[in-house]
Amino acid sequence: MDSSLSRTLLANNTFLSLHMAKQRRKVSVSDIKAEVKVSTSRSGGPGGQHVNKVETKVQLSFDVGQSQLLTDLEKKIIKARHSSKITKEGVLIITADSKRSQLRNKELAFKKLDRLLSKAFTKKVVRKPTKPGKAAIEKRLKEKKLHAEKKKMRQKL
Repeated sequence: MDSSLSRTLLANNTFLSLHMAKQRRKVSVSDIKAEVKVSTSRSGGPGGQHVNKVETKVQLSFDVGQSQLLTDLEKKIIKARHSSKITKEGVLIITADSKRSQLRNKELAFKKLDRLLSKAFTKKVVRKPTKPGKAAIEKRLKEKKLHAEKKKMRQKL
């Protein structure tokens, strides 16, 4: 993906918010579940001998580029915002292996996917720069003056 495009998508929140305001649809995991491939493997988490025998680690693979449910702009937004979790082929990979049960890890992985998708489409709140009030400025100057007097008293004459 073009790095200038990803910078543009990340930097230009107004464009993103206008598009999302027009669209107003939430991409949920229940819709995408059909497009997600689930694979399991042995995990190295807690569980003792149980870990060596049972495949509890769950890995979700979601091909963002080939998705039928996402629009082209949504695909670009996901690729720009979560580029570290996406392979060169455009597959989003999420793993979960913290629990002893495969079922719990699967639920945890789908929750991670849901959080990731909702995070990708939320508008970043732009910080409005403000100046300190008069009372805060006066308080700071008063404390500064007291500190200077304290230091002055410690000096030898």
